[in-house]
Amino acid sequence: MTDALDALDRRLILALSTNARASGAQLAAELGVAESTVSNRLRKLASSNVISGSHAEVNLAELGIPLQALIAVRLVRHARADIDAFRTEAPTWPGVVSLLHMAGSDDYLLHVAARDSHELRDFVLTYLTGHPAVSHTETNLIFEHVRATGWHQIVEPGE
Repeated sequence: MTDALDALDRRLILALSTNARASGAQLAAELGVAESTVSNRLRKLASSNVISGSHAEVNLAELGIPLQALIAVRLVRHARADIDAFRTEAPTWPGVVSLLHMAGSDDYLLHVAARDSHELRDFVLTYLTGHPAVSHTETNLIFEHVRATGWHQIVEPGE
C-alpha cells in the first residue's frame, strides 16, 4: 500500500499523527482540499490498514500509576504454540501497556505500568517467573517517555 500513497495521503497521515481528534473540516482546511476528499482518503487509509485507529495518550502517572518498565522476556523454546500462547496471554495481564515481539536475544518486550515497585515485583513473580514458556526476564525502569516524531521524516512527501 505504501507505494500507492501520494503526497496528500502522507500529509494527511502526518496531520493525524499530530492531532488524531481533528475534524474532517479542520483537516480539509489544513490540507487545502475538500472535506469529502479527506473522508474518502481516511476511508482508504483505514481499509488498507495504514491507519488502524486513533487513541488517547493517557498520562498514567496522573491516574496514580507512576511506575513504568520495559521487561525483556526470553522464551524457553520457540515452538509456535508457546509463542502464540504468550502473545495471546501477555496483553491481557494487569498493567501491560504494550507487547513487542522482538528479534535478537530477547523474544518480547513488555511495557508495564504499576503503582509502585512492590506491584511491579508482584507482576514479574506472578505472571513471568512462573510462566512455563518464560526462561528469563530483565526489568528496566522507564524514567521518561518522549513522544518522537523522527518517523515523520521518512513519511513526509517528497518535494
